[in-house]
Amino acid sequence: MMGDPRAARELFQRATALAPGRIDLSMGLAACERSLGDPAAALAAVEGALKADPRLFPALLMKGALLEQLGLEARAAAIYGTAIDLSPPPQTLAEPTRRALEHGREVREKYTSHLAACLKAEAGVGETTALGRRIETFIEAASGRRKMFHQEPMQFHYPGMPAIEFYDREEFPWLEALEARTAAIREEVLNVWTEGSPELAPYVSYPDGLPLDQWVELNHSLRWSAFHLWADGAPVEANCAKCPQTTEAIKLIDQPHVHGRSPAAMFSILRPRTRIPPHTGVANTRLVLHLPLIVPEECGFRVGGETRQWREGEAWVFDDTIEHEAWNNSDKPRAVLICDVWSPRLSGEERELIARLLAALDRLSGGAEGSGAL
Repeated sequence: MMGDPRAARELFQRATALAPGRIDLSMGLAACERSLGDPAAALAAVEGALKADPRLFPALLMKGALLEQLGLEARAAAIYGTAIDLSPPPQTLAEPTRRALEHGREVREKYTSHLAACLKAEAGVGETTALGRRIETFIEAASGRRKMFHQEPMQFHYPGMPAIEFYDREEFPWLEALEARTAAIREEVLNVWTEGSPELAPYVSYPDGLPLDQWVELNHSLRWSAFHLWADGAPVEANCAKCPQTTEAIKLIDQPHVHGRSPAAMFSILRPRTRIPPHTGVANTRLVLHLPLIVPEECGFRVGGETRQWREGEAWVFDDTIEHEAWNNSDKPRAVLICDVWSPRLSGEERELIARLLAALDRLSGGAEGSGAL
């Protein structure tokens, strides 16, 4: 019977009629119909398996291939996308299945790339403007090429704040003046390193007894370290004295002032071959500034669905309550000035009230220790 697909098909047809919910019988029938050159009949059989289990990876992968064979490119790309999302680890798949999955990725990439290009041509908006960048993100998401991320503050979520991964420079009129001081700031961070920097502290420093999750490898490690200039809302006087140019430049930044929490400013040092895992920040009432100072090749940074390469002297402001991660795959350390920034979407009255409420919260609950800076 193994060499007679027609006889096998007849047996599978009888069996599925008697037990229509049996996934193995539906998939067997689909394989027979496919081998006999009837993709439409094979598709109908696969649908029987998916009716029993809509998340069945082998059935989804076969369905995508059958739709592709029938010339239904858009539907095939969509089904391949679902199969890709539900695919097991590659090392657990047989070689033919791995090849079929890789083919599905290629088909989906080709289709979504073409769809996005058509939509961008339809929009006719340049990507260099704020509107253009927003439209591009909308198109990339609508065409299935980009996942949309949302704010996930670890502690404080202020309602009505927009989920913007990287903010437009125009919202921070002081940014260029800060960038103009890059050379002086860079010289000071180099001097700190030359001295051996006993003041360098692990960026991640959780006490024992807490669930560390993604921070296990970096907790109390100098692989990701910080030279604090402002911490917990107060200047670190000795460190500021070593970096007077940086301390003066920080005054340009529109930083939050929350008792015991903010301002915060530091040199962030990421050692070679070190990766900061995906994580989110404390509060969506403030944003985070990066001014790259020393950036070897093979360093990168992702916020939500957008990945950027640091360029020395080119700052950006991002929402750290959106999932983000960073990496240094080079053989040299990377240094960035990091400061907190008030969200420009908050009024003066809101800023004052938020600062008062957080200070009151810390007073009533015993302090901000372990909560992270605002």
